[in-house]
Amino acid sequence: MGNPFHLSDEVCQRLHALGCEKYQMSIDGLEQTHDWFRKKGSYRTTLEKIPLLNRAGIKSVIMTTVSGLNLHEIPGIIDAVVAAGAQAYSFARYCPTSEEKARAGDRSFISPQDYRALLVACDQKFKDYEAQGCATYFDRKDHLWTLLQYEQGEFTLPGDAEPGMMYGGCNCGNCHLTITPRGDVLACRRVRDSKVGNLFGQSLAGLWLGEMERYRDYGAFKKCAHCELEPWCRGCPAVASGADGDFYAADPQCWKEVPGFDAGSAALAQRAIPAAAV
Repeated sequence: MGNPFHLSDEVCQRLHALGCEKYQMSIDGLEQTHDWFRKKGSYRTTLEKIPLLNRAGIKSVIMTTVSGLNLHEIPGIIDAVVAAGAQAYSFARYCPTSEEKARAGDRSFISPQDYRALLVACDQKFKDYEAQGCATYFDRKDHLWTLLQYEQGEFTLPGDAEPGMMYGGCNCGNCHLTITPRGDVLACRRVRDSKVGNLFGQSLAGLWLGEMERYRDYGAFKKCAHCELEPWCRGCPAVASGADGDFYAADPQCWKEVPGFDAGSAALAQRAIPAAAV
């Protein structure tokens, strides 16, 4: 992951020679919005550097962080990165860092209905481009894509699924963690206060089989535990944690009505995960 400002044909060729296989840059809005987020001129610079990466044999990847500030610009961003020749595109939701940035009324907040409408619009745009033989790969990264595909009949529950088995969705506690340069081990880099230990004083295997268990209580998901899609989805616990301080809270952009889940009661009974004593 990097920025476009120092890329040239020579630099890209050197990166490739040193083993760089793909290079991800951000576009977080159309020109005015992106330049407000980043700096003046960075939108055009980012698009202009995509062909340099391609010529050097490096996979060019564009990523967008979606919030209420740029929600309606995502289809235009898709058109722009396709026209520039990006080899892959995806977006993920903004992960709040405080409750003040996560509530309805805040400019960054996205309602569940608006987020579903965005996925529907992007899904159609992706399919149209794919039908045209577009070279850009569209990564449907957000786990809520599974919910949309389930509603559209494009995803069905496997008849041979084993009870209690997690087959997809969030991989926190399943197959990923984060290690910082200081040796701190985080359950997820996007989940605040998710430190479970430090490698300079503890074994990774011990942490994986011990402290990480706090992120594997699948029955504790306040909404997902009542949903038939839990083994394949679970939304984004990092976004839920950012909004409510609770890893197991309902994903704030999940639009599915789930029998047995009362959003009002869940909000009154938050179950925050305490920071590990390390």
